[in-house]
Amino acid sequence: MGGTTFEALDAFLDDYLDLPVKGKDGQIRVYRIEDPAAEDGIRIERITSLAARLAAGGTAPEAPVLDDAEELDLYRMCLGARYEQLRTDLKWGAFKHVALTCMFWVTADKETAEQFWKTGQPGKAPNRAARRAQEKPGTSASAAANTTRSPASGSGTRAGSQRRGGRGRGRSRA
Repeated sequence: MGGTTFEALDAFLDDYLDLPVKGKDGQIRVYRIEDPAAEDGIRIERITSLAARLAAGGTAPEAPVLDDAEELDLYRMCLGARYEQLRTDLKWGAFKHVALTCMFWVTADKETAEQFWKTGQPGKAPNRAARRAQEKPGTSASAAANTTRSPASGSGTRAGSQRRGGRGRGRSRA
């Protein structure tokens, strides 16, 4: 039996994010946000998983997951030692964007955080205007539209699929 050799854990984990942000004074500074302590990471995960369940139509737990002080402290946990400096240096929108970027980094991964940083949306592709700006020369939007089926025509993938469960009988789920 051959043993598996693992790399040192820090060889592939991101220990920090360097985020360039324009402050209230108009100057762009790079703020280094360190990976939170394990206890803070656990609390951040708990808060965000509860929020995700509620947003998805789940039911709230019988007892509060966090007390008010812990819930209000989410941004402080995400930003760690930089919290006070960022709160002082930034306007609300930038402060919130930095904190949420860090939250996505902690709860998902660096790629999700980068996507949120660029678009303000977690896991979303660039919007239509951004995609058009990236089109290859010689390709027009109308040419692309001519090769794309309209939603009303259907692609044939739904028609042959089996119905799901008992909900919405007689109607297809969109």
